Amino acid sequence: MLASGAWKEMKFKAYNFDAQGIIPTSGHLHPLMKVRAQFRQIFLEMGFTEMPTNNFVESSFWNFDALFQPQQHPARDAHDTFFMADPKFAKLEEMPQSYIERVKKMHESGGHGSQGYQYDWVLEEAKKNILRTHTTAVSARMLYKLAQQETFTPAKYFSIDRVFRNETLDATHLAEFHQIEGVVADYNLTLGDLIGVLHEFFKKLGIEKLRFKPAFNPYTEPSMEVFSYHEGLKKWVEIGNSGVFRPEMLIPMGLPKDVAVIAWGLSLERPTMIKYKISNIRDLIGHKVDLEMVHRNPICLLEKA
Repeated sequence: MLASGAWKEMKFKAYNFDAQGIIPTSGHLHPLMKVRAQFRQIFLEMGFTEMPTNNFVESSFWNFDALFQPQQHPARDAHDTFFMADPKFAKLEEMPQSYIERVKKMHESGGHGSQGYQYDWVLEEAKKNILRTHTTAVSARMLYKLAQQETFTPAKYFSIDRVFRNETLDATHLAEFHQIEGVVADYNLTLGDLIGVLHEFFKKLGIEKLRFKPAFNPYTEPSMEVFSYHEGLKKWVEIGNSGVFRPEMLIPMGLPKDVAVIAWGLSLERPTMIKYKISNIRDLIGHKVDLEMVHRNPICLLEKA
Protein backbone atom coordinates (compact mmCIF):
# COMPACT_ATOMS: atom_id res chain seq x y z
CA MET A 1 0.00 0.00 0.00
CA LEU A 2 2.90 2.30 0.74
CA ALA A 3 4.64 1.45 -2.54
CA SER A 4 1.52 1.88 -4.67
CA GLY A 5 0.13 4.91 -2.83
CA ALA A 6 -3.14 3.05 -2.16
CA TRP A 7 -3.03 4.12 1.47
CA LYS A 8 -4.19 7.59 0.40
CA GLU A 9 -7.63 6.17 -0.48
CA MET A 10 -8.00 4.07 2.70
CA LYS A 11 -9.57 4.92 6.05
CA PHE A 12 -7.59 3.94 9.14
CA LYS A 13 -8.59 3.79 12.77
CA ALA A 14 -6.93 6.48 14.84
CA TYR A 15 -3.96 5.14 16.83
CA ASN A 16 -3.71 6.08 20.52
CA PHE A 17 -0.01 6.38 21.30
CA ASP A 18 -0.79 6.79 25.03
CA ALA A 19 -2.61 3.43 25.35
CA GLN A 20 -0.80 0.65 27.22
CA GLY A 21 -0.19 -2.51 25.24
CA ILE A 22 -1.04 -5.99 26.43
CA ILE A 23 1.81 -7.52 28.43
CA PRO A 24 3.13 -10.40 26.32
CA THR A 25 3.00 -13.85 27.88
CA SER A 26 6.38 -15.23 28.87
CA GLY A 27 7.92 -18.01 30.91
CA HIS A 28 9.16 -17.58 34.47
CA LEU A 29 11.93 -19.38 36.28
CA HIS A 30 10.76 -21.69 39.06
CA PRO A 31 12.10 -20.78 42.54
CA LEU A 32 14.12 -24.02 42.52
CA MET A 33 15.89 -22.97 39.34
CA LYS A 34 16.56 -19.48 40.72
CA VAL A 35 18.13 -20.87 43.86
CA ARG A 36 19.99 -23.54 41.87
CA ALA A 37 21.63 -20.82 39.79
CA GLN A 38 22.76 -19.08 42.97
CA PHE A 39 24.16 -22.29 44.47
CA ARG A 40 26.06 -22.97 41.28
CA GLN A 41 27.48 -19.44 41.25
CA ILE A 42 28.63 -19.76 44.87
CA PHE A 43 30.45 -23.03 44.11
CA LEU A 44 32.14 -21.44 41.10
CA GLU A 45 33.14 -18.43 43.22
CA MET A 46 34.75 -20.82 45.71
CA GLY A 47 36.81 -22.46 42.95
CA PHE A 48 34.83 -25.69 42.51
CA THR A 49 34.51 -27.64 39.25
CA GLU A 50 31.09 -28.97 38.23
CA MET A 51 30.77 -32.75 37.89
CA PRO A 52 28.80 -34.42 35.04
CA THR A 53 25.52 -35.77 36.46
CA ASN A 54 23.61 -36.80 33.35
CA ASN A 55 23.04 -40.45 34.32
CA PHE A 56 19.95 -40.89 36.50
CA VAL A 57 20.31 -44.68 36.19
CA GLU A 58 23.35 -45.92 38.11
CA SER A 59 24.81 -49.31 38.99
CA SER A 60 24.71 -50.43 42.60
CA PHE A 61 28.51 -50.72 42.41
CA TRP A 62 29.07 -46.96 42.01
CA ASN A 63 26.06 -45.98 44.10
CA PHE A 64 26.82 -48.29 47.07
CA ASP A 65 29.79 -50.67 46.83
CA ALA A 66 32.40 -48.10 45.79
CA LEU A 67 31.32 -46.05 48.81
CA PHE A 68 32.05 -48.96 51.19
CA GLN A 69 28.33 -49.47 51.80
CA PRO A 70 27.72 -53.15 52.64
CA GLN A 71 25.45 -55.18 50.40
CA GLN A 72 23.13 -56.05 53.30
CA HIS A 73 22.67 -52.39 54.29
CA PRO A 74 18.95 -51.48 54.77
CA ALA A 75 19.21 -48.56 52.33
CA ARG A 76 19.86 -51.04 49.51
CA ASP A 77 16.60 -52.94 49.84
CA ALA A 78 13.40 -52.17 47.95
CA HIS A 79 12.07 -49.97 50.76
CA ASP A 80 14.50 -47.13 50.00
CA THR A 81 15.77 -47.77 46.48
CA PHE A 82 14.04 -47.90 43.09
CA PHE A 83 15.50 -50.90 41.21
CA MET A 84 15.39 -51.01 37.42
CA ALA A 85 13.52 -53.84 35.70
CA ASP A 86 15.04 -53.27 32.25
CA PRO A 87 17.98 -53.17 31.96
CA LYS A 88 18.24 -54.97 35.27
CA PHE A 89 22.04 -55.22 35.32
CA ALA A 90 24.87 -52.87 34.37
CA LYS A 91 27.51 -53.94 31.87
CA LEU A 92 30.63 -55.32 33.51
CA GLU A 93 32.91 -53.09 31.42
CA GLU A 94 31.44 -50.04 33.19
CA MET A 95 33.27 -51.18 36.33
CA PRO A 96 37.10 -51.52 36.11
CA GLN A 97 38.03 -55.14 36.92
CA SER A 98 41.06 -54.37 39.10
CA TYR A 99 39.05 -51.81 41.05
CA ILE A 100 36.24 -54.35 41.55
CA GLU A 101 38.73 -56.77 43.10
CA ARG A 102 40.06 -54.14 45.50
CA VAL A 103 36.55 -53.12 46.55
CA LYS A 104 35.61 -56.77 47.03
CA LYS A 105 38.66 -57.39 49.22
CA MET A 106 37.98 -54.27 51.32
CA HIS A 107 34.36 -55.34 51.91
CA GLU A 108 35.22 -58.94 52.75
CA SER A 109 38.40 -58.69 54.81
CA GLY A 110 39.36 -55.03 55.01
CA GLY A 111 42.95 -53.83 55.00
CA HIS A 112 45.09 -50.91 56.13
CA GLY A 113 43.83 -51.26 59.70
CA SER A 114 40.22 -52.12 58.82
CA GLN A 115 38.63 -55.54 59.21
CA GLY A 116 35.98 -54.87 56.55
CA TYR A 117 32.47 -56.26 56.94
CA GLN A 118 33.42 -59.97 57.04
CA TYR A 119 30.89 -61.23 54.48
CA ASP A 120 30.92 -62.71 50.99
CA TRP A 121 30.72 -59.87 48.48
CA VAL A 122 28.56 -60.73 45.44
CA LEU A 123 29.22 -59.21 42.01
CA GLU A 124 25.63 -59.87 40.90
CA GLU A 125 24.37 -57.54 43.63
CA ALA A 126 26.80 -54.80 42.57
CA LYS A 127 25.63 -55.02 38.94
CA LYS A 128 21.99 -54.19 39.74
CA ASN A 129 20.80 -50.99 38.07
CA ILE A 130 18.94 -48.45 40.20
CA LEU A 131 17.69 -44.90 40.07
CA ARG A 132 20.57 -43.22 41.87
CA THR A 133 19.83 -42.47 45.52
CA HIS A 134 22.48 -39.74 45.80
CA THR A 135 24.91 -37.84 43.61
CA THR A 136 27.75 -39.27 45.72
CA ALA A 137 27.83 -42.00 43.07
CA VAL A 138 29.10 -39.33 40.68
CA SER A 139 31.65 -38.21 43.29
CA ALA A 140 32.92 -41.79 43.52
CA ARG A 141 33.45 -41.89 39.76
CA MET A 142 35.28 -38.54 39.82
CA LEU A 143 37.51 -39.52 42.75
CA TYR A 144 38.42 -42.80 41.04
CA LYS A 145 39.31 -40.84 37.89
CA LEU A 146 41.34 -38.42 40.03
CA ALA A 147 43.26 -41.34 41.56
CA GLN A 148 44.37 -42.52 38.12
CA GLN A 149 46.61 -39.46 37.67
CA GLU A 150 50.33 -40.10 37.77
CA THR A 151 50.74 -37.28 40.28
CA PHE A 152 47.83 -36.45 42.57
CA THR A 153 46.56 -32.88 42.36
CA PRO A 154 44.06 -31.46 44.92
CA ALA A 155 40.56 -30.96 43.55
CA LYS A 156 37.23 -29.38 44.47
CA TYR A 157 34.07 -30.72 42.82
CA PHE A 158 30.37 -29.95 43.05
CA SER A 159 27.13 -31.20 41.52
CA ILE A 160 23.45 -30.24 41.58
CA ASP A 161 21.00 -32.74 40.15
CA ARG A 162 18.07 -35.04 40.82
CA VAL A 163 18.10 -38.19 42.97
CA PHE A 164 15.40 -40.72 43.79
CA ARG A 165 14.38 -42.44 47.03
CA ASN A 166 11.33 -44.43 48.05
CA GLU A 167 10.44 -41.96 50.83
CA THR A 168 7.20 -41.55 52.75
CA LEU A 169 5.69 -38.32 51.44
CA ASP A 170 5.19 -35.53 53.96
CA ALA A 171 5.66 -31.75 54.28
CA THR A 172 9.44 -31.98 53.78
CA HIS A 173 9.98 -35.21 51.77
CA LEU A 174 9.27 -36.34 48.21
CA ALA A 175 10.30 -39.48 46.33
CA GLU A 176 12.57 -37.41 44.10
CA PHE A 177 14.50 -34.26 44.89
CA HIS A 178 17.62 -32.33 43.96
CA GLN A 179 20.84 -33.01 45.82
CA ILE A 180 23.63 -30.45 46.07
CA GLU A 181 27.02 -31.93 46.78
CA GLY A 182 30.46 -30.49 47.42
CA VAL A 183 33.69 -32.54 47.57
CA VAL A 184 37.23 -31.40 48.45
CA ALA A 185 40.22 -33.74 48.03
CA ASP A 186 43.56 -32.61 49.43
CA TYR A 187 46.37 -33.63 51.72
CA ASN A 188 45.68 -33.98 55.47
CA LEU A 189 42.18 -32.47 55.58
CA THR A 190 40.39 -32.72 58.96
CA LEU A 191 36.93 -32.30 60.47
CA GLY A 192 37.90 -28.71 61.30
CA ASP A 193 38.41 -28.00 57.61
CA LEU A 194 34.96 -29.43 56.88
CA ILE A 195 33.25 -27.29 59.55
CA GLY A 196 35.05 -24.18 58.28
CA VAL A 197 34.05 -24.82 54.66
CA LEU A 198 30.43 -25.46 55.69
CA HIS A 199 30.23 -22.20 57.64
CA GLU A 200 31.67 -20.29 54.69
CA PHE A 201 29.41 -22.07 52.21
CA PHE A 202 26.18 -21.45 54.13
CA LYS A 203 27.18 -17.90 55.02
CA LYS A 204 27.24 -17.15 51.30
CA LEU A 205 23.63 -18.39 51.21
CA GLY A 206 22.58 -16.03 53.97
CA ILE A 207 22.18 -18.94 56.42
CA GLU A 208 24.26 -18.37 59.54
CA LYS A 209 22.27 -20.27 62.19
CA LEU A 210 23.94 -23.66 61.94
CA ARG A 211 24.17 -26.63 64.26
CA PHE A 212 26.10 -29.87 63.75
CA LYS A 213 25.08 -33.26 65.11
CA PRO A 214 27.18 -36.46 65.07
CA ALA A 215 25.81 -39.00 62.62
CA PHE A 216 26.65 -42.31 60.95
CA ASN A 217 27.29 -42.91 57.27
CA PRO A 218 28.87 -46.11 55.91
CA TYR A 219 31.29 -44.08 53.79
CA THR A 220 32.24 -41.17 56.10
CA GLU A 221 33.87 -41.09 59.54
CA PRO A 222 33.44 -38.77 61.31
CA SER A 223 30.02 -37.76 60.00
CA MET A 224 27.82 -34.77 60.82
CA GLU A 225 24.24 -33.76 60.09
CA VAL A 226 23.80 -30.04 59.42
CA PHE A 227 20.80 -28.19 60.88
CA SER A 228 19.51 -24.67 60.27
CA TYR A 229 16.72 -22.74 61.98
CA HIS A 230 13.59 -22.59 59.77
CA GLU A 231 11.85 -19.26 60.32
CA GLY A 232 8.64 -20.57 58.76
CA LEU A 233 8.39 -23.79 60.74
CA LYS A 234 9.90 -22.10 63.84
CA LYS A 235 12.21 -25.03 64.50
CA TRP A 236 15.60 -26.48 63.60
CA VAL A 237 15.46 -28.64 60.46
CA GLU A 238 18.09 -30.86 58.89
CA ILE A 239 19.41 -29.28 55.70
CA GLY A 240 22.38 -31.50 54.93
CA ASN A 241 24.78 -34.28 55.75
CA SER A 242 28.55 -34.20 55.76
CA GLY A 243 31.67 -36.08 56.71
CA VAL A 244 35.20 -37.20 55.92
CA PHE A 245 35.32 -40.09 53.45
CA ARG A 246 36.63 -43.30 55.02
CA PRO A 247 40.02 -44.74 53.98
CA GLU A 248 38.16 -47.98 53.13
CA MET A 249 36.51 -46.04 50.30
CA LEU A 250 39.54 -44.03 49.13
CA ILE A 251 42.38 -46.59 49.30
CA PRO A 252 40.84 -49.06 46.77
CA MET A 253 40.54 -46.14 44.36
CA GLY A 254 44.30 -45.67 44.51
CA LEU A 255 44.44 -42.27 46.22
CA PRO A 256 47.58 -41.61 48.34
CA LYS A 257 47.19 -42.58 52.01
CA ASP A 258 47.71 -39.02 53.27
CA VAL A 259 44.98 -37.63 51.00
CA ALA A 260 41.67 -36.96 52.75
CA VAL A 261 38.33 -36.07 51.18
CA ILE A 262 35.68 -33.97 52.89
CA ALA A 263 32.18 -33.80 51.48
CA TRP A 264 28.72 -32.51 52.20
CA GLY A 265 25.33 -32.82 50.61
CA LEU A 266 22.01 -31.07 50.98
CA SER A 267 18.75 -30.90 49.12
CA LEU A 268 17.94 -27.94 46.91
CA GLU A 269 14.33 -27.96 48.07
CA ARG A 270 14.84 -27.27 51.79
CA PRO A 271 17.01 -24.14 51.47
CA THR A 272 14.54 -22.91 48.84
CA MET A 273 11.66 -23.49 51.26
CA ILE A 274 13.51 -21.62 54.00
CA LYS A 275 14.34 -18.61 51.84
CA TYR A 276 10.89 -18.42 50.17
CA LYS A 277 9.02 -19.17 53.42
CA ILE A 278 7.26 -22.26 52.03
CA SER A 279 6.22 -24.74 54.74
CA ASN A 280 5.05 -27.66 52.53
CA ILE A 281 7.32 -29.07 49.82
CA ARG A 282 4.24 -30.03 47.77
CA ASP A 283 3.56 -26.31 47.31
CA LEU A 284 7.02 -25.97 45.77
CA ILE A 285 7.19 -28.91 43.37
CA GLY A 286 4.57 -31.27 41.98
CA HIS A 287 1.09 -31.09 40.46
CA LYS A 288 -0.27 -28.85 43.24
CA VAL A 289 2.08 -25.96 42.56
CA ASP A 290 0.39 -22.58 42.14
CA LEU A 291 1.78 -21.17 38.89
CA GLU A 292 1.02 -17.67 40.13
CA MET A 293 3.55 -18.32 42.91
CA VAL A 294 6.18 -18.99 40.24
CA HIS A 295 5.23 -15.75 38.48
CA ARG A 296 5.21 -13.39 41.47
CA ASN A 297 8.30 -14.54 43.37
CA PRO A 298 11.40 -12.31 43.13
CA ILE A 299 14.47 -13.24 41.12
CA CYS A 300 16.19 -14.71 44.17
CA LEU A 301 16.01 -14.28 47.94
CA LEU A 302 19.46 -15.58 48.82
CA GLU A 303 21.18 -12.95 50.95
CA LYS A 304 24.69 -13.61 49.73
CA ALA A 305 27.43 -12.36 52.02
